[in-house]
This record gives sequence, structure tokens and C-alpha cells, in this order.
Amino acid sequence: MLFAFICKDKPGHLQLRLDTRPEHVAFLNGLNDAGTLKFAGPFLDDDGKPCGSLVVVEATDKAAATEISGNDPFAKAGLFESVEVQPWNWVFNNPASA
Repeated sequence: MLFAFICKDKPGHLQLRLDTRPEHVAFLNGLNDAGTLKFAGPFLDDDGKPCGSLVVVEATDKAAATEISGNDPFAKAGLFESVEVQPWNWVFNNPASA
């Protein structure tokens, strides 16, 4: 089952994002290597600067997805103002269904 993490950064925390990014990227690479990560990337503000994240993972249930989300170095560093973990159905342009 797929889950989307919709993460909003705390205002004024761009430097924390930049400082924590190497650990975050390593975390996502590990999820990718395990086949868990489907895709990810930052939301951008009006100035083109990152202000949040969209991450989609495969997990057995919402509890497992929530645990993955909580292990993200960005979450552990206190970057996020909010995180939603939502079940998600990839209907269009899903390479697995091609």
C-alpha cells in the first residue's frame, strides 16, 4: 500500500533544512535501495526555496508509514511544522502499471 507524507516546514527554518539535507538524502537513498521509496521532492515557496516535502513510500499499513516518516532526519531535527500521512492510490503515470 502507498502512503504520501505531506510535510510543511516551520517558517524561518530554511537553514535547518539545508544543514540536515545530507542525512535526509542518505535516509531516502536507503529507502530507495530497500524498494520502499516511490518518489520524493520538496515543495517550493513563491521564491523557489524549499518549504516542505512530498514523499511517497510503500508500507504495510499507516502505522508502518508513520514510523518511516518519523525516522526521517528532517522530522528528527524538528524541521516540520506538520506532517500528514495519507494512504495514496497512484492511478496515472504509474510505471508499475505500464
